[in-house]
Amino acid sequence: MKHIEDIPHPEFHQPSSPELPELSDENFYFISKLVRDKFGIVLTEAKRTLVMGRLHNVLHEMNMTGFDEYRTYLQEHCDTQTLADLANHITTNHTFFFREPEHFSFLSKVVLPKIAEYHQQMKNHDIRIWCAASSSGEEPYSIMMTMMDYFGPRYNEWDAGLLATDISTKALALAEKGEYHESTLQHMNTTHLHGYFDWFEEEKFWRVKSMLRREVTFRRFNLLNNYFPFKKPFDIIFCRNVMIYFDNEMRKRLINKFAAALHPGGYLFVGHCESFGRSHPAFEYVMPAVYRRL
Repeated sequence: MKHIEDIPHPEFHQPSSPELPELSDENFYFISKLVRDKFGIVLTEAKRTLVMGRLHNVLHEMNMTGFDEYRTYLQEHCDTQTLADLANHITTNHTFFFREPEHFSFLSKVVLPKIAEYHQQMKNHDIRIWCAASSSGEEPYSIMMTMMDYFGPRYNEWDAGLLATDISTKALALAEKGEYHESTLQHMNTTHLHGYFDWFEEEKFWRVKSMLRREVTFRRFNLLNNYFPFKKPFDIIFCRNVMIYFDNEMRKRLINKFAAALHPGGYLFVGHCESFGRSHPAFEYVMPAVYRRL
């Protein structure tokens, strides 16, 4: 294991309280511009009430009376921790294990055999995979289970593992714990459940076994960073259901950065609503939401 470091993966919830401070046009514009510039998330006018609901908790925690005070605070304290707190409140994470199962089937049946063959020809065993939207951990652990299933006892012969990044420190903390309520695992097959999780009767949750958790490196990383600090290219990148929150220009820039971060022949998995056609100069369309680096 040796990999690296923030990523947007937002969903929004309806506010729970009807008595929310008013979010003026001026304050909404300031917050939406800050969120767009720092995280790439586009907050349209339709999201105003939802943003009010999400940030109401911030005002309460900080004993603030309204959004004027919060805006002043952001202007005066726009440091790393303040932005991280904003990201944690604006973004939440909706995901589940083996989401879009056809991707995992293709990963096992086509991608991993090709990647393994490539590295054997190159006479190295260094398989590099990046889950660029790790959220609360379901996706990176699903990728790792698929890889460990494929290689079986031969897995330890490979210098493998997975880098998982997200912009939300709250989501990353949940992912690193690897603890999931039984209701979130009800659709998982029993082979994966009992092979990769331990049941804790008193707490009523399943925890990812240490032999799986130690193969995933979680780091905070912002996909809007101009520079991706990776020393070597990746074989596989998963970035699913994130770019739907970006505008077209940000999406294009990110796809180009992914192309630069993949070695020729490497694979990019995106969400089904994020496919970018069949004419990108750096990618070959393989199947819905899967591309191969040229």
